Amino acid sequence: MTDHRPLGVVIATRDRCDRLAVTLRHLTALPERPEILVADNASTDHTRAMLARDFPEVRVLALPVNHGALARNHGARALDTPYVAFSDDDSWWEPGALGRAAELFDAHPRLGLIAARTLVGPAAEPDPLNDVLAGSPLGPATDLPGTQVLGFLACGAVVRRHAYLDAGGFHRLLFIGGEETLLAYDLAARGWGVTHCPDVVAHHHPAPAFRPGRPAIQRRNELLTAWLRRPVPYALARTGALAAEARGDEHARRALRETLARLPAALRERRALPPHVERAARLLEGATA
Repeated sequence: MTDHRPLGVVIATRDRCDRLAVTLRHLTALPERPEILVADNASTDHTRAMLARDFPEVRVLALPVNHGALARNHGARALDTPYVAFSDDDSWWEPGALGRAAELFDAHPRLGLIAARTLVGPAAEPDPLNDVLAGSPLGPATDLPGTQVLGFLACGAVVRRHAYLDAGGFHRLLFIGGEETLLAYDLAARGWGVTHCPDVVAHHHPAPAFRPGRPAIQRRNELLTAWLRRPVPYALARTGALAAEARGDEHARRALRETLARLPAALRERRALPPHVERAARLLEGATA
């Protein structure tokens, strides 16, 4: 029998078997009954054995190496649902949220990505990003729901699969960490709407442990995003600022070193934003400042 479910969920994971099991218990209980695909980034724990034993209904894409955020690209290509929600192995969707997302996509053909309202931890505290997205100076558009944005949390995003693949998905140079902005730029550059819709709700239960390399990775990817899409003077100024900071900060030094190693590839793949998207990016930065 052909499966006509309109929405699938892709989970990228690596070596977090126990947290993944909790996420899957929530997702498999959703009333929308989405198709679920786990894109396993070459886990070395017992993730794949657990999936086969406890969640035989879940599709598994066993990747031979760790692809980082690109695992989501592989997962989206493997699905044939028109809409795809992303979860991490520590996040899931509120009952009814995916049904609401599908309604919004059906009603708004230009809508490419929904940035959800994200609630954090057992107390369901609002993520601070919610207010930032809701207050975006880009405002509404007549043919889109919610508020236009150029950012989101990957674990709280639902995409139109065609739009996501049209934009190229997450970029290989960033690997993981702050990879969302570049995808939002690329969707907007191709005419797709990216909006914050607070009636679509995700839950995120991150581990409390600090990830030591994450600050440097975030800063590296911010700078690579500038070189990939923003004007050259802007990227040069951001590079100079990071270089100055690197004299006294180890995270900045690592970020600068890793950016310079990837810079030739970034320049080869550079594609400046259309003027209207660059103006939107500037407007958002001015509001944040």
